[in-house]
Amino acid sequence: MDTISFTSHGARCQAWHLTARDDRLGTAAGRPCVVMAHGFGATRDAGLLPFAERFADNGTEVLVFDYRGYGTSEGRPRQHVSHLRHRQDYHAAIATARRLPGVDPARIVVWGSSYSGGHVLPVAVADGRVAGVISQGAAMDGFAALLCIGRYAGIGQLLRLTGHGLRDLGHALLGRAPHLIPVVGPPGSLAAITAEGAEAGYQTIMGPTFRNEMCARGVLAIAANRPVRAAGKLRAPILFVIAERDNIAPPGSVRAAARKAGRHAETHTFACGHFDIYQGETFDRSAALQVQFLNRILATARTGG
Repeated sequence: MDTISFTSHGARCQAWHLTARDDRLGTAAGRPCVVMAHGFGATRDAGLLPFAERFADNGTEVLVFDYRGYGTSEGRPRQHVSHLRHRQDYHAAIATARRLPGVDPARIVVWGSSYSGGHVLPVAVADGRVAGVISQGAAMDGFAALLCIGRYAGIGQLLRLTGHGLRDLGHALLGRAPHLIPVVGPPGSLAAITAEGAEAGYQTIMGPTFRNEMCARGVLAIAANRPVRAAGKLRAPILFVIAERDNIAPPGSVRAAARKAGRHAETHTFACGHFDIYQGETFDRSAALQVQFLNRILATARTGG
């Protein structure tokens, strides 16, 4: 595994490049590549590497990157959850993947989980050339996610988060240092995510570069992040992995995206919570399904089917 970097809107983003460990999916044009990024406020060392290892073992190159302002990537402000910036970084990462030695630029797959599980859908639509999409435990509708927060934490929590978001926005307009709030916390605390079990879930998968803080203005944009709206425009095959008991990213929004994607969509549902798909038996089953999906769509792509 090598560490490489690429530029996105003037900042250097850091990434891991895993080389395919066999050539079963190779052609004269090269090997396919899976491009991966993390969820809400997280870093590339947050539970993604086990999936990347499975993909590399199965014959794909893999690029796992940190967004601007996160982990070891450059970029200001730090810790800014912005779906628009994240999508820009995905496009820069895809362009980098297409230039990697030995990679077939026609066989790029975009992979996302949680918040990035939503990003990959509009990214794939805007790119128009990716060979496939994998989306697991996805945040497909920010408005539905805010309603979910209202249900488990109350309207008072939404108002409190909005107040902190406006305070941070004021800081940005005045050129002051960001006003930060925690990404995750226990029920009743001030944090963007306070669902039951969320704090323990984050602690289970987060790596050493994770910082439990975010620019508070990020909460103001959540409602505008609605990847479900792009689903009907998708022309690439997509695998949706749904966590049926997800209390953070509403699974109903994922099913709505799958319906809009129509014949391009394949869904697999697990009777688990948001963080269960990263570990144990659920991880093993989900990763195996994802490898099977990659084999199907990439074999079709390389034969021109």
